[in-house]
Order: sequence, then structure tokens, then C-alpha cells
Amino acid sequence: MFAAERRQLILEMVRANGAVSLRELARVVQTSEVTVRRDVRALEAEGLLDRRHGGAVLPGGFTRESGFPQKSHLATAEKTAIADLAAGFVEEGEAIVVGAGTTTQELARRLARVPGLTVVTNSLLVAQALAHANRVEVVMTGGTLRGSNYALVGSGAEQSLQGLRVSRAFLSGSGLTAERGLSTSNMLSASVDRALVQAAAEVVVLADHTKLGTDTMFQTVPTDVITRLVTDEPPGHDDRAATELQALADQGVQITVAGGAAAAAAQGQGGAEGTPAADRRGPRREVPLPGQRRSHPTAGPAPQLRSAALTADPQGGRVADLAPRRR
Repeated sequence: MFAAERRQLILEMVRANGAVSLRELARVVQTSEVTVRRDVRALEAEGLLDRRHGGAVLPGGFTRESGFPQKSHLATAEKTAIADLAAGFVEEGEAIVVGAGTTTQELARRLARVPGLTVVTNSLLVAQALAHANRVEVVMTGGTLRGSNYALVGSGAEQSLQGLRVSRAFLSGSGLTAERGLSTSNMLSASVDRALVQAAAEVVVLADHTKLGTDTMFQTVPTDVITRLVTDEPPGHDDRAATELQALADQGVQITVAGGAAAAAAQGQGGAEGTPAADRRGPRREVPLPGQRRSHPTAGPAPQLRSAALTADPQGGRVADLAPRRR
């Protein structure tokens, strides 16, 4: 394929989806990510699209949000690997909240056989994934249906969360930076996500590497409120993702990274529904905290990370400490 043909196809994909990862672009045009990155730079120079961390968006994409059909086809293997790991942090008998999103939908599919689990959600897709789970109680918020992501939003959703207290919130979003934390492109969605955070003692963010370093319009979870980030292994050449992960660790966020083997296994197995989450965990690289992460925005300062030797992960992966840089 000639460069002009490649770039035309890249532009058509971005126009159709709003945002596309470099990995997905490379797969479709059947070339390397290095070549695609060069094409994206050329298209950006012509003002036809904007580069974002790990991908490309339409000009002015800072405020644009892709709909569910587009999001569901982006970074599918990465989302599966992230969901597999995140499900392992949910214990029997817990009460949790799960926000809207394609990654949280994948998580919900893996929670169907956690005994005694109570899931509060504003997402129709999350509720649907758990609808036939005999030992899981699903509680839905009120609110107005937002069709683009099948989520309940507005004052009704927010009011139904008042007075609620659960152990953990699992949230996704459009972008994640160490400076602003998790953000999204829609004001109504952001407001409900903030209400979900207020109901939880801990906040777990699920975000694939394409969202690292991306900043969108409305902040949902400040960095100092995020307990843990579950993400996938960024490409080796993606220095910005590694830098962003280090910056998040410097601010006390506990980070769990699904390795390449985990993503490959998840893609091959399709994340079989009903398999215990702990049995499906693949290799991971974890950034542990020496003490408990602060559990609520009103709590005291977060503990500092400390250096630790590389140790074995009983699930077959490895555990490493990403220590904060010395100042």
C-alpha cells in the first residue's frame, strides 16, 4: 500500500471512530506502528487530525467522545487482560460500584460467579452482563438514559447514590494523567462518576495504555484519590506511557500492569465467562504500596512508595516496585 493510500485509510478510520489507537491503525493498514506514527504526524501537519498519546483523534478531539460501537472495537485484547486482573481484586461478599464503559463491561462479565457480591451501577451494559448471575445482586441507579454509552446520568442517578457506602469503585474514562487524574469528555457522565467515587472507600481505575497521557475536558477522579490503576503493558517504544506510569507512582497510585502474555492469553481464550477470576490472571507487574492507600478524599496524606527487590508472583507473573524518583 502506498503512503497516500495508507494515510487516506487512517484518516477515514479516525473520522469514523473519533479516536483510534496506533496499534489498531497498524493492524488495519498492515504495517508497523513506527510507519503509522510517521503517517499520523504527516496528517497532523496538514491539520487533518490531532495526535494523542498512543493514537489519533479528530481535530478538536479534546472534547469529542466516541460512542459505544466505536469504543467496543478499540484495544479489545488490552481491555480483556485488564478486566481479568481487576476481577482478582474483588472478594466474596463485597459491595462495589462499577461505572460505565467498555472495560468495566468486560470486568462485569468476570464477576458473574463471585458469591455474595453486590454491584451498584449506572451502566445498562454492566447490569446486562450480570443479569443471569445467580449469586450476584445488581442494584441500578435512577437517572436519564444516555444512549451513546448506555448509562444512566443526571440528578436522578446522583441522588440515588447519596448515603451509599461500598468497599471499592471500578471506573474507566477517556483519559488519565498524573497531573489531573481520570477525565472524560461528557459533563453528565463525569458528574455521576464523581458521585460513584464518593460512595467508595477505594477507587480502582481501569485504563489501557492508549489513555495514559490523554487529558479530556471534565475531571472525574483526581490523582490523589485513585487507589490503584490496572492497565496493560505499553509498547516498548512508548516512552510517554512509561513516564506517565512513573509520575502516577510518584503520587502514590498503586499500579498493576497486565503483561503481553496476559493479553495474548485473554485474546486467545476470549475471557471465558464464569471462570473464577483468580484462575485467569496472567503475568502482571505490580507496584505495591508499603501501607494502605488513603481510602477517601477527606483522609490523610497517601503513604510513600519504597524500593523493593523483584519477587515472584504466585500467579505466574512478577511483582516489582516502581519507586518514586528522588527529588
